[in-house]
Amino acid sequence: MGPITLAIGGNNSSMEQTDMSVSRVQNLSTASRVSFASVSMGEEKPFDFVQTLIDGVIAGGTAGFVVETVLYPIDTIKTRLQAARGGGQIVWKGLYSGLAGNLAGVLPASAAFLGVYEPTKKKLLRMLPENLSAVAHMTAGAVGGMAASLIRVPTEVVKQRMQTGQFVSAPDAVRLIVAKEGFKGLYAGYRSFLLRDLPFDAIQFCLYEQLRLGYKLAAKRELNDPENAVIGAFAGALTGAITTPLDVIKTRLMIQGSGNQYKGIVDCVKTIVREEGAPALLKGVGPRVLWIGIGGSIFFGVLESTKRFLAESRVKRIENTEIKQD
Repeated sequence: MGPITLAIGGNNSSMEQTDMSVSRVQNLSTASRVSFASVSMGEEKPFDFVQTLIDGVIAGGTAGFVVETVLYPIDTIKTRLQAARGGGQIVWKGLYSGLAGNLAGVLPASAAFLGVYEPTKKKLLRMLPENLSAVAHMTAGAVGGMAASLIRVPTEVVKQRMQTGQFVSAPDAVRLIVAKEGFKGLYAGYRSFLLRDLPFDAIQFCLYEQLRLGYKLAAKRELNDPENAVIGAFAGALTGAITTPLDVIKTRLMIQGSGNQYKGIVDCVKTIVREEGAPALLKGVGPRVLWIGIGGSIFFGVLESTKRFLAESRVKRIENTEIKQD
């Protein structure tokens, strides 16, 4: 923004100052909205890695907290369905078992994911041609998932063992897992987790970003919160259905403990199919699709709202600073 030039004469000077101030605020607001677009539209701002990282951490942590708190019982039901072998009965009590410990891990994991995803996405979108934006979204999703996995896996191991009644508190779970299985016990099923989550993150975020981009170009405007929520629900539900077999394998490997019933991913698949039949790989698909569909709606709705709030707050701070300088 260039300096404000005052016209000669009292009234004209005052009016021109006012017009330029309004124009400056409008330009700032437009810049804040463009900064979160999937592809470049118009003049781009210089890439601010630190600000993008901070926004991603705050937005990701907020969205993750809301989703986990609201939908935890559905996740518990899904886990117990997948853990049950043969005609095992499902326990319907304690559906919030392990929530507090899970939130302690979900908050930093969600923050880490978005903190890596947003800067990576923006950097790739600047490097790649616009017709390869899907590649940028898929790659950023996978990279974000890899970074978050270091926190997600121990959280998931503790959560699922509490959901299946093996432990009554998160501290006891951590202590006993480490005592019996060593520190590596907290990362049980790590490879199967990556096998599920890296494709999941890549597909879900690519679907969401591409659908959102297409809708925005067709509507020729920014999307509102309900529209973001609907797109997030669709992307989450479809991705959740596709990756259910990978989720079943991950659950079985994570909850087996020191018994080592399965020797690895391939052995787990063979054993499940041999003993329970191929349909067992789709156990919990209903609750999973419901959970991730609703979760996607809430997550992306809260995510976009939080990012917009942060951008608007930043614009107001800049505006106030410039008014004081004037």
